[in-house]
Amino acid sequence: MRDLTDHDRLYAALLARDPAYEGVALVGVTSTGIFCRLTCPARKPLARNCRWFATAGQARAAGFRPCLRCTPQGPQAEAHPVIAELTRALADRPAHRWSEADLVARGLDPSTVRRLFRQHYGQSFLQMARAARLRQGLARLHQGDAMIEAQLDAGFDSASGFRQAFRALFGHAPHQMRGSGDLNADWIDTPLGGMIAIADDRALHLLEFIDRKALPDGLRRLSALVGGRVGLGRNGIIDRTEAALEGFFAGRDGRLDLPVRMHGTPFQLRVWQELQAIPPGQTRSYGQLAAAIGQPSAVRAVARANGANRLALVVPCHRVIGADGTMTGYAGGLWRKERLIALEASWRDAGREMPDKA
Repeated sequence: MRDLTDHDRLYAALLARDPAYEGVALVGVTSTGIFCRLTCPARKPLARNCRWFATAGQARAAGFRPCLRCTPQGPQAEAHPVIAELTRALADRPAHRWSEADLVARGLDPSTVRRLFRQHYGQSFLQMARAARLRQGLARLHQGDAMIEAQLDAGFDSASGFRQAFRALFGHAPHQMRGSGDLNADWIDTPLGGMIAIADDRALHLLEFIDRKALPDGLRRLSALVGGRVGLGRNGIIDRTEAALEGFFAGRDGRLDLPVRMHGTPFQLRVWQELQAIPPGQTRSYGQLAAAIGQPSAVRAVARANGANRLALVVPCHRVIGADGTMTGYAGGLWRKERLIALEASWRDAGREMPDKA
């Protein structure tokens, strides 16, 4: 990783428009109040007017606005040559059992790759590759294939390895989700990683990023609420959820207007309903959220309810930030929160009409 305190080196990279700094550093120009990628084609500022940031969120928190020419709020990680190379390779070979030896064979340093992916995605490349293999296995199970076939298709050498990965994700073994159930569970791919959707024929009950630490516990709780009747499969609500997510990430619709069934206490339900009232492109602090539900002193309780949300994006807890405008905890990872707020802010800054949940 580059040293963001080395002003002279960063300024030289800015003048050279060095692509090696894509996804690593951004420059804020104090004379204009704008922040850019180091590869921005705009006229270069004087060295004394430059400040350096690791993320767009840090630059915005310092009061800078994104450049309209180089769009620094866009997918920074994808611009980094190492990340771009490996994400393409993973897309081409999702069932391959990637290892550090594969990285070395490509001339890459495993520790550098690990730091880059954790900075931008909250997980290492090898963890992402393991999730992709598990995705392959889930698809085979969903199609009704035998356990051994699903296991081999996912690139796992042993049934125990596949079961262990599955159990870490769902909280129980694969065979417990085979067949029909009162609720259906399936995987949805998004630009920010895989998500698990669970729904019945009337409403969406859970939507979570697969690497959220609390996901297995949330799945176990939901299974208990319905007597354990959760099966792998699709239904109309999951199809509708996938279409809504596609429209959201493509910038067509920020509403994610889906029928949901929220499982929580009366207080939690009030917080989650207030979260749904925050329009896309806007944010609230925990204090503002507490005041909105009529309990201004319940800031910590509001924060806990925010963290207990099991309907990511649909109940937009990512739109809650610190009172000073800084990014605060997000169960899906701060990198995702930054990307989500940047996506919605780009619609607003471009002057596009932002649909809300009217």
